[in-house]
Amino acid sequence: MSHYKIILSGGGTGGHIYPAIAIANELKARFPDAEFLFVGAKDRMEMEKVPEAGYEIEGLWISGIQRRLTIKNLMFPVKLILSLLRSRNIVKTFNPDVVIGTGGYASGPLLQIATSKRIPTLIQEQNSFPGITNKLLAKKVDKICVAYESLERFFPKEKIVITGNPIRKDLLEIENKTIKAKDFFKLNHGKHTLLVLGGSLGSRRINELIEDELEFLQTQNVQVIWQCGKLYYQEYKGYNKLDDIQVFPFLDTMDFAYAASDIIISRAGAISVSELCIVGKPVIFIPSPNVAEDHQTKNAMSIVEKNAALLIKENDLEIDFENKLSQLVNSIDKQKELGANIKNLALVNATSDIADEVEKLLKSK
Repeated sequence: MSHYKIILSGGGTGGHIYPAIAIANELKARFPDAEFLFVGAKDRMEMEKVPEAGYEIEGLWISGIQRRLTIKNLMFPVKLILSLLRSRNIVKTFNPDVVIGTGGYASGPLLQIATSKRIPTLIQEQNSFPGITNKLLAKKVDKICVAYESLERFFPKEKIVITGNPIRKDLLEIENKTIKAKDFFKLNHGKHTLLVLGGSLGSRRINELIEDELEFLQTQNVQVIWQCGKLYYQEYKGYNKLDDIQVFPFLDTMDFAYAASDIIISRAGAISVSELCIVGKPVIFIPSPNVAEDHQTKNAMSIVEKNAALLIKENDLEIDFENKLSQLVNSIDKQKELGANIKNLALVNATSDIADEVEKLLKSK
């Protein structure tokens, strides 16, 4: 039987949505007759991104708990009860064979209902330090796919499978695209190319840093592909007038951006870190300090400890940035070493390994 019914739930940020879509695509390739339904949070980006990927989505009225007393927090119990009722209704109507959660608020109520109805469930944890939703669900679900070692501190050991994070297929073949990619961005083949990534929305601090350091970068013979984020594009697009600087709100051709770059500056969201391992280029991580439980620093440290990337904390940018970047630009050996080491950490088959686990759950039903 391949007419399976599969619910995927996760969202709030690209880091939870893209893995869910990647898993769905892999399962759809295996089971062309399967029916898919996504469940997300009503006003978050999944409501737009999932239909763009060709899947149906239902929205729950749910949001996270703020760390201080706010009106939103007072509404939380109401939202939670309504989301549980709505989830129960969705599960009853759709009657899934398996439910997959990729983290984020919406996956909480939905998986809670699925586990209470004894429907096979799997969660995928992207981070080296789990989010609150997955920690709460861990005892109840059947399988937990993770991207980092030593998560048995948080999850029951017998449920954990190390798979890695699902990433975009086009990133697997970037090695032979370098020349084409440099031409695509009209780059100078004789200069070092720095790719700057601040996450899907952009990062104010990284943007301020690049703006302050443009003259320094030019002294280092560095040209820049600068993804500043939708929120900041109006503010920074004027720099497109300069030679050697290209500013983008968002990069659609990520494979070309990675292929064209020699050095990458990036936030350390879980999916970015997994992508950068596959890309295998030297990276300077600047983790966002404004993320729950300082996830990003922990994600970055797990790479840095293996001598596979550099890390600069936001507070140390003034003192460390020029020093670390120029050392890296001027040492081809260091670039090669970091690139090779980070590539060794890549878990290339994550999406199909996760789909294998889902398939086992479907067959055991």
